[in-house]
Amino acid sequence: MSKIATAFGIAEALKQLGLTEVNNGTSTGSENFGSGEIIESYSPVDGALIGKVKTTSKEDYEKVMDAASSAFAEWRLMPAPQRGEIVRQFGDKLRELKEPLGKLVSYEMGKSYQEGLGEVQEMIDICDFAVGLSRQLHGLTMHSERPGHRMYEQYHPLGIVGIISAFNFPVAVWAWNTALAWICGDVCVWKPSEKAPICGVACQNIIADILKQNNLPEGISCLINGDYKVGEYMTNDKRIPLVSATGSIRMGKIVAQAVAARLGKSLLELGGNNAIIVTPEADIKMTVIGAVFGAVGTAGQRCTSTRRLIIHESIYDQVKTAITDAYKQLRIGNPLDENNHVGPLIDTDAVDMYSKALEKAKNEGGNILVEGGVLSGEGYESGCYVKPAIVEAANSFEIVQEETFAPILYLLKYSGDVENAIAQQNGVVQGLSSAIMTNNLREAERFLSASGSDCGIANVNIGTSGAEIGGAFGGEKETGGGRESGSDAWKVYMRRQTNTINYTTELPLAQGIKFDL
Repeated sequence: MSKIATAFGIAEALKQLGLTEVNNGTSTGSENFGSGEIIESYSPVDGALIGKVKTTSKEDYEKVMDAASSAFAEWRLMPAPQRGEIVRQFGDKLRELKEPLGKLVSYEMGKSYQEGLGEVQEMIDICDFAVGLSRQLHGLTMHSERPGHRMYEQYHPLGIVGIISAFNFPVAVWAWNTALAWICGDVCVWKPSEKAPICGVACQNIIADILKQNNLPEGISCLINGDYKVGEYMTNDKRIPLVSATGSIRMGKIVAQAVAARLGKSLLELGGNNAIIVTPEADIKMTVIGAVFGAVGTAGQRCTSTRRLIIHESIYDQVKTAITDAYKQLRIGNPLDENNHVGPLIDTDAVDMYSKALEKAKNEGGNILVEGGVLSGEGYESGCYVKPAIVEAANSFEIVQEETFAPILYLLKYSGDVENAIAQQNGVVQGLSSAIMTNNLREAERFLSASGSDCGIANVNIGTSGAEIGGAFGGEKETGGGRESGSDAWKVYMRRQTNTINYTTELPLAQGIKFDL
């Protein structure tokens, strides 16, 4: 163990989570195996090896699918409230293990320890939400046009749900999907990011213990590991009616095409190029807090991270000064140390992407307000730490139109009324999260109207980052159109069935059609 890992109790956290030096990355519950290659997981915090994971071979995958198919046949027949009881137990276990799992998330992914704890809290919250929902999986009743007939609709489990998650939320996004899928009667096969595989094994260990204690079949929760080729096992598999994939737009298009080719369903949570509009009637103090956390939280590696700040020309200089002054107070370093605001990027490839984005912004005419750069020396040995940067730019810049998964904030100026700002905000291909800072009711309502923000999430006087699980999470346009977590997002994990019952001795046809024999 490294000096940082020792100081912050990482070894003890790994022990509490049932992790070893080499972990089997394929699991059907209590049975763990893996005959593929080995993934080595290095922490971006200090570059130290956390552990190794054996990846999933094609033969391993087939064993997983057999177990999942068998489990579904039994799990779907258990009443939903009883399935909810299993999710309740899972949530309680997460409460017990919140600290070690939060530490692992922070150490393997690089987000702050507080954000790591927050991610585990999201898992707990979605479990609570799902438990309540397990008694509310409702359909509708309808009046039939034919006498003596009753019509209603109901929802049934889909089957096996495939989950592909990204590195930036290595545990929460899985829980968003699987907690709802489970109470709906589905079983799940999860492929976590190969950049954070240890977190995936830890979560599988937790739920496997719960399933074993309740004498439930192998296969309700399954884990596979590997690169995109392992993900392709699921996207091309007709036995998986729904694939939920979180990641880049490029990845999402590949998944969508593969799943659509076999007429499956996909739930896509893809890129975000999120903006905060700052009007002349904004509270500047609130704006700075929301914008800074949105831009530098998780080192800019959230899909909801604030990428663009669209500021009215009358207050542009005031906001620019306040933001740049706030950046001077940021502390960059070990994310397990709660004195620091910004941790590392996930790996050196991400650092390279960050550097190229800044260079491109300069070449397109951007004015660097807060210099970026890669940090080196004591405390930065992993090579993954960078300085949050601010660039004055135009929405038309090619680099501004892209999603850079790094702490780069673009300041954009608008004139006239709020419609001009909304046009800039909507003028990108992504449509995930958006926000407006204003104390003007008309501006706020205009932003939330049908001709306002075109994003799946639209906030007033809060930032773009930090969604609650009670609302459906997802975005429009090239963000993919998927919805996870709260509201009625559960419906995507089920199939809808319309039922008509004739309780007479005659057989009248709909629309008054006569067919007498």
